[in-house]
Amino acid sequence: MENLNDKLRKFSQTLGKNLESTPAMDYQSMRKVYELQANQEVQQAQQQARLQRVTTLQGKSDLNPKWIFDNLALDSQDVVEAVSIAKSFIAAHQDVSWRESGSHLMLFYGDYGRGKSHIAGAIAHELITEHEITVLYRQLSSLLELRFFSWDYKAQDNVAEKFREINRDLIEVDLLILDEVCVNETQLNKNAQSWLGNLLRQRLANKKNCILITNHDLPQLQNALGQYCFESIKEYDTYKVKFSGPSRRDELLDDPSGGYTPNSGYSPNQVK
Repeated sequence: MENLNDKLRKFSQTLGKNLESTPAMDYQSMRKVYELQANQEVQQAQQQARLQRVTTLQGKSDLNPKWIFDNLALDSQDVVEAVSIAKSFIAAHQDVSWRESGSHLMLFYGDYGRGKSHIAGAIAHELITEHEITVLYRQLSSLLELRFFSWDYKAQDNVAEKFREINRDLIEVDLLILDEVCVNETQLNKNAQSWLGNLLRQRLANKKNCILITNHDLPQLQNALGQYCFESIKEYDTYKVKFSGPSRRDELLDDPSGGYTPNSGYSPNQVK
């Protein structure tokens, strides 16, 4: 009767291999090989899972994919300073004690086209990629409109349920970016002031961070938001970032032919 070694030898000959020439591997060596392979497979699975999580976070954030630091032209002092503050804010997330110490708010203010939304979006993209931070970007005016229509109890489009879902996300997301705060508004109505003030205070209590973007200067913003809401902002560890450089948007100039042509004298902070 053939023993196991004879059977292995015949099997190796069938495969065209010489079992005698193959060095035997002891148990410890085989274990190290298998552990190495298992670790590599686990690392690959973790990387794939992380990539999937990051992709999902980016999809839920509603961010412009072009808002990244590589697309910014550091052509004015205000942008240089804003990027420096932004990078410091991102780096601070590596410190767990900083993240757990309280709520932080960045207030970007300045005229249209200065790069406020772009830099805020770049911060969000890096926080998602590097730290898997949940982010939600919304324009305040669109939220207030949705909130207004949610009171229509006869509506058949489930707008009330949509607003409740969004409102839950507004409270729970790690970083909330509110753009166009009080755009074209000298003063929000009292009801909107209270709602926004309460939202900011809930996020403050939950140690969640915010970025607010506005075209108002600070006195105008205080008047537009009302004292209660503005006091909510002051409760945060607040970083005020003023944008005062030239506009990054092309001018529309009269064309002799009757059309419009972009001003080619300035390179905007946008992807070309």
